[in-house]
Amino acid sequence: MFEIVEKNELANNIFEMKVLAPRVAQSALPGQFIIVRTDEKGERIPLTICDYDAQAGTVTIVTQIVGISSQKICDLNVGDCFADFAGPLGQPSEMVEEDIEELKKKKFLFVAGGVGTAPVYPQVKWLHERGIEADVIIGAKTKDLFTYVEPMRKVGNVYLCTDDGSEGFHGMVTGLMEDLIVNQGKKYDVCVIIGPMIMMKFAALTTKKYDIPTIVSLNALMVDGTGMCGACRVTVGGKTLFTCVDGPEFDGHQVDFDEAMRRQAMYRDNKKTNPETHKCNCHG
Repeated sequence: MFEIVEKNELANNIFEMKVLAPRVAQSALPGQFIIVRTDEKGERIPLTICDYDAQAGTVTIVTQIVGISSQKICDLNVGDCFADFAGPLGQPSEMVEEDIEELKKKKFLFVAGGVGTAPVYPQVKWLHERGIEADVIIGAKTKDLFTYVEPMRKVGNVYLCTDDGSEGFHGMVTGLMEDLIVNQGKKYDVCVIIGPMIMMKFAALTTKKYDIPTIVSLNALMVDGTGMCGACRVTVGGKTLFTCVDGPEFDGHQVDFDEAMRRQAMYRDNKKTNPETHKCNCHG
């Protein structure tokens, strides 16, 4: 059993939990995910690892309530336990394999939409701990939906934007990206985008226009997390890959987002008649 040792409400229906899982904490790297079950009969839920502390043996996850299964997770409190907390799964971010001195020569831009801020955080933190400062755009519909802003400010240069103009840049993340690149003269070598599928599509189109290599972490539909079920198939560069074992990070300029969104809609429609079909809520 994996005990919840801390729980915080980050925004309406968005909860952060620290879970005691020493083996996962000691092995986790930025970009990976875990699969949880609330009880022995519970559904398998994939969630991005948002932070980890090998010394304390804790792993941090963020869950947004979008259905029955995520509601069950968020109903748990400090002292309660998950029946399963399996991981780390998936491939870590490419940056962790690169030479640090080469990484220090690069300028990173991270773009986070919605609860995509949570999985962006460990990557920015990892870079900061190695002396690399990144720019981070955090976008939300309104200021009340921002998460991880203050922790992110401790490790990166944060730019906020809201659809309604309630805080920061008034407009979409793509508008702020254009502002930084065109009006402020920012130069970037790598862009990492995490958030809703439609946001990642248009943000990747923006970086393609400026020839900036781009990585996206797909908000995939996963069931088993091992590549056995095929629910998370994506087309990248004309090839069929599996988000759970080949990703979750891919070249954003090679992903067939339209196909991925059609698949997402198909599962969402199926969920109306089958409550056990789950939409991964690790990125919103």
